[in-house]
Amino acid sequence: MMAVEGPYLAAVIARLPEPTVNLAAFGVAFAVAVIIEAPVIMLLSASTALVEDRESYAALRRFGYRLCAALTAVQLAVLAPPVFDPLFRGLLALPDDVARLAHQGLAFLLPWPAAVGYRRFRQGLLIRSGLTRRVAACTGVRLATMSLTALAAWRLLPLGGASVGAAALSAGVVVEAAVTRIVSAQAVRQVRGRARAADRLAEPTLRFGGLVRFYVPLALTSVLALAIPPLTTFFMGQSRRALESLAVLPVVHGVTFVFRAIGLSYLEVVVALIGDRCEQFGRIRNFAVGLAVCTVAGLSAIAFTRLGMIWLEGVAGLSPALAQFALSPIRILAVFPALSVLLSLQRGTLVHARRTPPITRATLLELTTVGVVLTIGVHVLDLVGVTAAAVAILSGRLVGNSWLTPPWIAALRAGRRRG
Repeated sequence: MMAVEGPYLAAVIARLPEPTVNLAAFGVAFAVAVIIEAPVIMLLSASTALVEDRESYAALRRFGYRLCAALTAVQLAVLAPPVFDPLFRGLLALPDDVARLAHQGLAFLLPWPAAVGYRRFRQGLLIRSGLTRRVAACTGVRLATMSLTALAAWRLLPLGGASVGAAALSAGVVVEAAVTRIVSAQAVRQVRGRARAADRLAEPTLRFGGLVRFYVPLALTSVLALAIPPLTTFFMGQSRRALESLAVLPVVHGVTFVFRAIGLSYLEVVVALIGDRCEQFGRIRNFAVGLAVCTVAGLSAIAFTRLGMIWLEGVAGLSPALAQFALSPIRILAVFPALSVLLSLQRGTLVHARRTPPITRATLLELTTVGVVLTIGVHVLDLVGVTAAAVAILSGRLVGNSWLTPPWIAALRAGRRRG
């Protein structure tokens, strides 16, 4: 459901005045907002893996609140003209109208880091308690709120499409966080009612330093992974057919993310269910194979059949020319959902084993690969920007998956030896 919001908002913006410029501005604002809030994303995995009792709950909550406050301050700083202008108009080389609309959109997204961090911390408790339907219900509320806000902003406020989309996203995630607090109250009471055994009170992860050592590699992983959209945006501005590439990039990301997100959410499943001695790995692996096949088949149906133009024109609201322009990168990324499933299987096993540094190194290698391939594609081969981005993103993930395989296998073997 979260993956639906990108294509949905892109479809709304595409139907408002000046759709090309507003789609480009919304894509830029969203990419920057996401990379700012990236460090809080793994609070979901950390909460699922670590929160067992009153002491671990209190320790991770304090850590998470401090992190959310710090990231909100960073976004405020980015909005200041002395920071914003050199970054967006200088480094990203955005046209003035796109930069102006992106600034407005980023301002509407100011509540984003704290709201995302809070609800992901609480949703980890729901997953650990087996209350996953409540997570889905909260996301349903988020989508409904987003829809109502977009409609109200469009009808009642003199806002451009980029600001309408950003306001809808912010309202949705704030309401989702509030509802998550309510539905997770039972899980919180259960956790806070369990005291940690005396022989485990000195466990390093209960201390701030221990949490930092465990969490920083995960946070860096999110930061590095979410640096890919701004990096591609930067190269889009320098590429052939730059405006069209910037306009369709949110749509391409949205339609592929619908299928990738199914695999990404499998990470917490692995953490929660693999078992202390990895005894359930066989079942988790077999389910992952089926998941990979289904998601690749779904994206391929859009990429290689008439469904693609139906989706891009009828659902996303692109013009026929922009819809045709978006098809090539979607086809290049058709196998990407399977790689996302594999990545979740690898990362989930390593998080469960408390071996987080290899995850960061693999993501750094993936980001480096994306940058190198983009440089070659845009400046050497003179590829169309969005096509170069698709090739780079796929290449980076292949390299990252390959590098992560040896430590993943080592973690599995170590877990089985503990048995």
